[in-house]
Amino acid sequence: LLPHLKDSWPDVPVLMMTAHGSIDSAIETIKKGAYHYLQKPFDYKELQIFAQKAWEHHELTREVRELRQQVAAARGSDEFLTRNREMLEMLELAGRVAESSISVLIEGESGTGKELVARAIHYNSPRAAAPLVEISCSAFPETLLESELFGYERGAFTGATARKLGRVELANGGTIFLDEIGDISASVQTKLLRLLQEKEISHLGSTESIHVDVRVITATNRDLEQAILNNQFREDLYYRLNVIPVFLPPLRERLEDVPLLIDHFIKQYSAANHKAVTGMSEEALQMCLNYHWPGNVRELE
Repeated sequence: LLPHLKDSWPDVPVLMMTAHGSIDSAIETIKKGAYHYLQKPFDYKELQIFAQKAWEHHELTREVRELRQQVAAARGSDEFLTRNREMLEMLELAGRVAESSISVLIEGESGTGKELVARAIHYNSPRAAAPLVEISCSAFPETLLESELFGYERGAFTGATARKLGRVELANGGTIFLDEIGDISASVQTKLLRLLQEKEISHLGSTESIHVDVRVITATNRDLEQAILNNQFREDLYYRLNVIPVFLPPLRERLEDVPLLIDHFIKQYSAANHKAVTGMSEEALQMCLNYHWPGNVRELE
């Protein structure tokens, strides 16, 4: 009955109840799309709580679908596939903060999709028509990152033969997304704090202040609070960046999303490579569900 219900009314949350339950049957039930699993005898208050949570989950799913459609229109694809409650709540939060210019700090392990959340916030904001400039802070040496972000004047250093705009200026009116923000040097931290506080930057080799209007979204897989204790990250900058914290759970904590993601990637890459792959065996799927996924969604893809 459950597969029939999910095929006919996929948005309706289903609570399963049985007097003959086991761990294996619970896993199978959740895998086939049930919202939750109850074993008799149970307390009616427990049922009431789960029914309320199922309704809230339904409403979150509806709101996230609307956000997903907007993101898909902007990016040309449907990038958020999840049944996980924590992920749904995170996406709903991302949809709400998109309307403002508040700084957002996205935290999560590598491969969880932090850049997708940053794009969703930008493309659902009033800044959507302006540039979204992305930069991985860990991809640049310390000295090069500063000039890459804030630009430089001719003669500022050896090899600076012409004036160059930085990534922050290129994002003027829009959003700059700084990935791996925990890897930036003390000098870059100071300049970034000035940008957040005063909306001003200066090129390397110049004392002239340049006004910029950019929204700053950052991401990290490091524990920045520990970095503050180790004197590796400025506390005042952390609070400027972390106005709205967004956390992405690792894939091993949302295994209910694995079948969804597998189906999505199979369709995507089958079409791209002109193949007719339609799915995977139950044995292979079970192996994926039992795996720890240290590389998260990126590894699964």
